[in-house]
Amino acid sequence: MDDLRFIRRTMERAGAFTAVPGWGGVAMGVTALVASAVATGQPTFERWLWVWLAAAAISVTIAISSIVQKARRVGLPLRTGPGRTFVLSFLPPVLAGAALTPALYFAGATGAIPGTWLLLYGVGVVTAGTFSVRVVPVMGLSFMLAGAAALFSPQGWGDLYMAGGFGALHVAFGLVIARRHGG
Repeated sequence: MDDLRFIRRTMERAGAFTAVPGWGGVAMGVTALVASAVATGQPTFERWLWVWLAAAAISVTIAISSIVQKARRVGLPLRTGPGRTFVLSFLPPVLAGAALTPALYFAGATGAIPGTWLLLYGVGVVTAGTFSVRVVPVMGLSFMLAGAAALFSPQGWGDLYMAGGFGALHVAFGLVIARRHGG
């Protein structure tokens, strides 16, 4: 009996996390495109930051609900096996980005925030994506490239990179995932 449990756990750990939500990614991308349009017109950096933090909160809600729905639909557990590995690989870089945001703000390096967010989000997607379908780490690499480019671009281009990264990349890869990997 212990051997069967060991085999079952080993097989669960070796599987791929296929509950990455394509349509959820599209919704997150649309949220980012709207946020970019709203953030561009803000008179202060603080108001710009609040727009993007609100968009992030909305996107996290969309991501969690769509992952849970897709996982239930395909019968994939989220607290064990590939689902757990996916989340534990995604969170550290994203939490690092959250920790760096006030540090960059108080250091007066607000122009580095869009590139930092895109770069670390991309790292999270790449690391988590190694336990998922092949298109997910490719999406993460695209975020990393956008973030690296944003770090070395003029400060005023931040919204363009945010719209292109969190907006267009989410929509484009979300459509691919939805079409090829069941929604």
